[in-house]
Parts: sequence; structure tokens; C-alpha cells
Amino acid sequence: MSSPVIEASALSRRFGQRWALARLDLSIHQGEKFLIVGGNGSGKTTLLRILATALPKSLGELRLFGMDPDADRHRIRSRSALLSHQPAIYEDLSSSENLDIVCRLAGQPVHAEELLEKVGLPVRPDPVRFYSAGMRKRLAFARLLAQKPELALIDEPYGQLDPEGFDLVDSLMSTLSEEGCTVVIASHLVDRAAERCERALLLEAGQARYLGPASEVPKAWRVLHKGGS
Repeated sequence: MSSPVIEASALSRRFGQRWALARLDLSIHQGEKFLIVGGNGSGKTTLLRILATALPKSLGELRLFGMDPDADRHRIRSRSALLSHQPAIYEDLSSSENLDIVCRLAGQPVHAEELLEKVGLPVRPDPVRFYSAGMRKRLAFARLLAQKPELALIDEPYGQLDPEGFDLVDSLMSTLSEEGCTVVIASHLVDRAAERCERALLLEAGQARYLGPASEVPKAWRVLHKGGS
């Protein structure tokens, strides 16, 4: 097996006196679809931001593509992409203009129309600020695809989307994985996401409560929350 794309040992992050992540051990390989679940405040978003080098760790060891994120942040970011709750979209530009910029910054050929077709958006000249939440989410996925990442980190991939959009997300994640991209998602839709991923991590108060096959994480989630949401 190849070296892990993500390898963490005793990874921890503190905000003031509160530990948002505590001594997390994790190893994720190329092409894997990996799910992170947990309630609000469990550490899901904190973990994704650390893996995206948007937030430094407090303690522990972390290697991304075999590199130290503190010393090699630029090289790591050139190979990874983060789709967060509030993706960076230029409000006064059209969808095509947004994608043109992303393609050029990523050093990729400009193919905005092809990207928009992949996410089910029409080519239209009006600014993105007139788009619905669902259209914005589709555009955010097009931006991610434009970067051709080797590591895709996606926070709540199904948010703001209708059932047709859910199917689109599933298809895009499968395509990314088949092309060798490692896909790490955090989602509240535990059952649906578990069916689309190989392994899963269940976090509570920054600690790992389950790490193993994704098919078993819904059961672990229900046991932990005893039927709660």
C-alpha cells in the first residue's frame, strides 16, 4: 500500500482552555472516501481546517502527502482543496468568470463551460449574487473540480441541495475517488454519507469514539447519542 496522504498522531488543537481535538490518531490513503461525523462542537470542522492547513495544530504530529504542514504549506495547498460552509465566491462575477479565475490560479486550462455542465449549472451572464443557495453550492463544487485536487476536504457536501443535488454530490465524490483523489467529508447525514464512504471517524468533544468501516458508523452514532439527533 502507498504512503498515507494524511497521517496524524496525537493530533490536538486547543482554543483557550478548551480542547477542540484531543490526541487523534488517523491514517487516510490515496483514493479513499473518508467520512467524519459528530454533533455540533465535536471537532469536525476544526479537523478539516487543520487538514487544509487553514488552522495550525496545537500538539501532535501531522503529515500531508508526507510533508510537514508548517514547513510545506504552499506545496500542500497546491495539491488540496477545501470546500467549506462559506466557499470563496466572487459575488459580482458570473459563474464562468469565477471559474476562469480559479483555473488560472490553479495553473489549469480554462474550461468553465465543461465544469458548469458537470455540476448541472447553465452558462449565464448574471452575477453570482443573484444565485440561489443550491446554485451557489453547485458552483462551489465546480470551483473544487477546477483545482484538480489530490486531496478534497468537503464540509457538509449535501448542504443547501435538493435530492437531485444529493445524487450529483455522490457522483462527483465517486469520480474524484476513481481518479485517485482522496476525499474527506464531514456530514450530518450519517446514513447517506456512510453508504458512499469506505471508512469513518466519529468525534465527540474532540475525541475519537469510533474509527473503522463506514458501514458501522450509523450504529456507533445511534449508540453514542441513544437515539438523539
